[in-house]
Amino acid sequence: MNSAHPILTKRHARPLTIVIMDGIGYRAEREGNAVAEGFTPHLDWLLENCPYTLLKAHGTAVGLPSDEDMGNSEVGHNAIGAGRFYPQGAKLVNQAIESGRIFESKAWRLLVRFCRENRGTLHFIGLFSDGNVHSNLSHLRAMLQHAAFTDQLSRARIHILLDGRDVPETSALEYVDSFESFLQDLNDKALVDYRIASGGGRMVITMDRYQADWNMVALGWQTHVAGEGRTFSSAREAIETYRRENPGIIDQNLPPFVIADASGPVGPIRDGDSVVFFNYRGDRAIEISLAFDQQEFDKFERNPRPRVKYAGMMEYDTEAHIPSNYLVEPPYIENTMGQLLCERGIRQMAISETQKFGHVTYFWNGNRSGKFDEQLEDYIEIPSDKGAFEDRPWMKAAEITDRVIGAIHGDRYDFIRLNFANGDMVGHTGIYQAARLAVETVDLCIGRLMRAIQKTEGVLLITADHGNADEMYEIDKKSGKTKTDETGRPRAKTAHTLSPVWFIVYDPSADRVIKMNTEVKDPGLTNIAATCFQLLGLEPPDLYDPPLLLFG
Repeated sequence: MNSAHPILTKRHARPLTIVIMDGIGYRAEREGNAVAEGFTPHLDWLLENCPYTLLKAHGTAVGLPSDEDMGNSEVGHNAIGAGRFYPQGAKLVNQAIESGRIFESKAWRLLVRFCRENRGTLHFIGLFSDGNVHSNLSHLRAMLQHAAFTDQLSRARIHILLDGRDVPETSALEYVDSFESFLQDLNDKALVDYRIASGGGRMVITMDRYQADWNMVALGWQTHVAGEGRTFSSAREAIETYRRENPGIIDQNLPPFVIADASGPVGPIRDGDSVVFFNYRGDRAIEISLAFDQQEFDKFERNPRPRVKYAGMMEYDTEAHIPSNYLVEPPYIENTMGQLLCERGIRQMAISETQKFGHVTYFWNGNRSGKFDEQLEDYIEIPSDKGAFEDRPWMKAAEITDRVIGAIHGDRYDFIRLNFANGDMVGHTGIYQAARLAVETVDLCIGRLMRAIQKTEGVLLITADHGNADEMYEIDKKSGKTKTDETGRPRAKTAHTLSPVWFIVYDPSADRVIKMNTEVKDPGLTNIAATCFQLLGLEPPDLYDPPLLLFG
């Protein structure tokens, strides 16, 4: 067979199984590195005995604006599944704001017109940080400035979802104080009334995903829309009070709050108002969008249910068209690995627990819900535990592994993809001991998968979508040393990292000789798709970034 890229023809590597070790990156420094410090005999053996390389999993390699931007699960799985990078959320929004297209969009004009006609308030709800994973405060500021100076809307309210996950874990007041100063300046110069109206931690209200806990969304509705809950005179007062009452609490877990003055809550959402959800990432934006958008809705009682116009920053689900109004066009990703493998008759299985199920399905498939072929694909969701991830750092890794081992031995699938959520979800807690246990859990499960692959003579690929557990302490960029708190203890880091990730090939067959192609320059996550085609004995599409392997 003549091929632009070498493919495996001696014996197809079926089943081909790829493991996404979510949030487990490579970092040489060991301090605060739950990956390097964990007991990982299987990962150690693989790195000593198998071909591997490091892949770039952040910044421009996955379609983000700059290499200062950390990777995340959404863009990581987009990149793996698409086989090439697309400009992603933050970059698309930046371009839309810089060009002014966002303010010329049908949705923005609709929101502004509705407010004018009804003398309503323009509301903004979203993740209140510059972490650049789900949102960026620069986008919110730009929209508020345009609303005040150009559209001359006299009243706006902002409902803030505190981060402490993609940014330092107790940084909320830094963002609040700076933003309050921005609003004061805007109010003075434009003669408008723009204020923070409500808020709460992102893991407590509003930003649930994959229908894991609709109570979070219901509580967000009660807080933002009804204006019900514990009241404070300012966001700063709310945050300081909750920290005093709950020593050690981090921003993402802060309870909800409502800002009120002598007349009551300053910004409940009422008839005639318009609402923007300013997150650009889709997974934690879909449920609140459904609550605003759907006529028939049975997840919780929407009381009140005001007559409003609602828009998301982007179309969060391009297949189901959620929401119906959005400000910026999302990337249109076509010819994904899942689609093209179906066209070639490859039988596929995708599996994870709830927290990452959408990543091995929706995001892997280019932000597309549903299957490409009902006969060739099986999607399996293992329900996640409810509760703190640091309390159960093993999560559902064992159950996922059980199902995958059965599938490997079952001779039904040619290609299996799975995601272990542990390194990311537990990494986000900032609890170092729990993160080590999470990494060790993944390693234990990889060992079980290796034994199954040995018996079937398939091939196992091990990689990740971004780093997280590899850097559990905040690092001073100038000195390179770990930051400490007032007691001298390391300051926990809950955000993703800029670390590369491994791409390891475990092939127990004596009939094959596989090695890395060192001529592939600056390899990244986008090179994985063509590599999977290689191993399945298929010609990689020319539109994909080049594959990583050579065969002897």
